[in-house]
Amino acid sequence: MALSCSRLCSRLSLIRLSGLSSNRTTNGFYLLDISHQSRLPLCRYYTSSNVRRGIGRYVSSRLQRANAKYEGFLKRRFPRFYQLHHTFVQGFKMLFQDARDARRIKAKMLVDGVKFQDLHYREMEKLRQFRRDLIKAIPLVVISIPPFANYLVFILMYFFPRQLLIPHFWTPQQQLEFRRFYHSYRAQRHQAVLKELEYTSHQVKNGHLRGLLKNLCAKVQSGGNPKVSEILAVKSLFSGAPLAVDALRSNHMRYISSLLFLTPRLPGFLIGRRLNSHALELLQLDRALSRLGPHQLTDSELRQACYVRGINADSLGTNQSREWLSQWLQVSSALKDSEVSLLLHCIVLLSANYPSAPSRH
Repeated sequence: MALSCSRLCSRLSLIRLSGLSSNRTTNGFYLLDISHQSRLPLCRYYTSSNVRRGIGRYVSSRLQRANAKYEGFLKRRFPRFYQLHHTFVQGFKMLFQDARDARRIKAKMLVDGVKFQDLHYREMEKLRQFRRDLIKAIPLVVISIPPFANYLVFILMYFFPRQLLIPHFWTPQQQLEFRRFYHSYRAQRHQAVLKELEYTSHQVKNGHLRGLLKNLCAKVQSGGNPKVSEILAVKSLFSGAPLAVDALRSNHMRYISSLLFLTPRLPGFLIGRRLNSHALELLQLDRALSRLGPHQLTDSELRQACYVRGINADSLGTNQSREWLSQWLQVSSALKDSEVSLLLHCIVLLSANYPSAPSRH
């Protein structure tokens, strides 16, 4: 290819020179220079890289045109299947975008020496959520790699969307429905956690603190919303036995794991380690949110922040959601790392009856 191009260029240069007899000189170097100058721009158009780019653009445009026709056909003839297809495509786009964002944040941490607890709130939340989504999305990505396997994914999306898919692949209606389902599942563990907390309160040696803790449990069990001051009054009990994370009974830890949507089917010591890790991560997330200011959150970010901390904000107004999140941050900002067990219990203490009972600060 290169030889033929060179030969063609030299012939064209000779033809060009034959028409320049009036400008011909007796100096042979002039002829050589013209031949060399005329060869370069012509050969540039015949390089293999340009050919590959042209073919790539052609194939890409044809694929986009075919995909547009295919989607138009589905939309006209099979509207429900088109919705699944559209959700599938958009879900993968969002997942890949999250992967790029996570990679950028990780590079920032590596290059600039930024620790996780020093990240911006949105960057911290992006990493936290991406890790959880990726674990669940890996089987789906692997299944969809072989040719035509995406049709199997469509079947899974249709019959088992909640069990197998991450929120990227849920329709807006499914997101509302599944959030209600998961919150209902979480709410079913509220009474069990309160009973375990009340049972453990009998082991508290300090009589005054034991009475405060019992009153706190009784208030929530009777349908009341505790004050922030009432919760913080017993925070010292959660830094050591019997209410620190690693000192809780196995059943107690399993009920709390369900509040965080973690599997309770693990040995007790592993559950304790996972709970402590998630509680510290949530505490760091709260500190980053306090630095940002909850009023800076968009409506969707506000709903997600409330949902992560134990309440479904889809049924609440914006002011109620901000009020509840403000109460949570008041408790969280007063806690040390050693008191994160109380933060886990606040998933029940602050959200079990909100907003059915009057809110008090």
